[in-house]
Amino acid sequence: MVMSSAHGSLNGFWSYDEYLALHPEQKSLTTELDAQVQAEPVPFLGAMEPIKISVVVPGEQISDYWQRNVRAFERRLNALNIPYQLQQVTTRPNTDIREQSASLYAALRDGADYLIFTLNSVRHRKFINHVLSQNKTKLILQNITTPVKAWQDNQPFLYVGFDHQRGSRALASYYQERYPEGVNYSVLYFSQGYVSDARGDTFIEAMSSHADSNLLSAYYTKGDRESGYQAAKAMLNNNPKLDFIYACATDVAFGAVQALDELGRDTVGLNGWGGGSAELDAIAAGQLDVTVMRMNDDTGIAMAEAIKRDIEDQPVPVVYSGRFEVVTRYDDPKRIEALKKKAFRYSD
Repeated sequence: MVMSSAHGSLNGFWSYDEYLALHPEQKSLTTELDAQVQAEPVPFLGAMEPIKISVVVPGEQISDYWQRNVRAFERRLNALNIPYQLQQVTTRPNTDIREQSASLYAALRDGADYLIFTLNSVRHRKFINHVLSQNKTKLILQNITTPVKAWQDNQPFLYVGFDHQRGSRALASYYQERYPEGVNYSVLYFSQGYVSDARGDTFIEAMSSHADSNLLSAYYTKGDRESGYQAAKAMLNNNPKLDFIYACATDVAFGAVQALDELGRDTVGLNGWGGGSAELDAIAAGQLDVTVMRMNDDTGIAMAEAIKRDIEDQPVPVVYSGRFEVVTRYDDPKRIEALKKKAFRYSD
């Protein structure tokens, strides 16, 4: 565990809102794509050879975001009448770098038309630079909605996800309303990298404008449940006046659930991030207070619709963010059920 300085930022990236403001034509395209995502599928009517798609994602997590996303993607492609062959490699987050690299280079060697990957580390970035330097395989970057400034004239085919900054600000608004007189909190980061910067530092920045808001501690983790448990335990032991822990990801949040339970600190609040099935069950059980729930299948559907636009020679936006809803343990279960039906409309 490493104590974060909590002053990281998204240097080198345009924020989602900033990029769309700078590029009005992109804002129009993103709005167009979102309308297609929310609408019923319009099948492709032409004849074509199956497209080749490679997916390399960190899906071995408590969060079911990645698995659901691929399922929604495939089902929407089928609904759009687009023939395809899909090769998928699932790894653990922040590990299996050698395996990831082998799979990524194999996708290029095999002539994939579209490669779906993510960006959370310097190693990822080096590979992406390599992909962008060739013209055959089109790159879809998952779980990132902030275009890289250095790639200004040669961006990936599509950045797609749920904007981490928007989601984190929504959680900050919830906590500010819940603790109007001020609050003591700690931050449980994901591993060092883009997701921690976008979720953790954005939250801290948003909370800094709140009356008497005190950040007591912040720790990076390995992005898994065990390191989340160890970090949360240290936070709780060192901070008797802690009001809540802000967790940057599902797995570390569940580690904190274990620490809170073990130490009997049931007055300390805790959030989830993403609102997948495991988090919603924990909300219902009172283990989590709040989460920002992704309308999960939006992004899988968006990837399929973007590929259809590409096949039909229509312009594709550079970036797309799906929609969020804040869900709390105090919500009417009927509201949560309705949101589940919308969020998981293809992946259930």
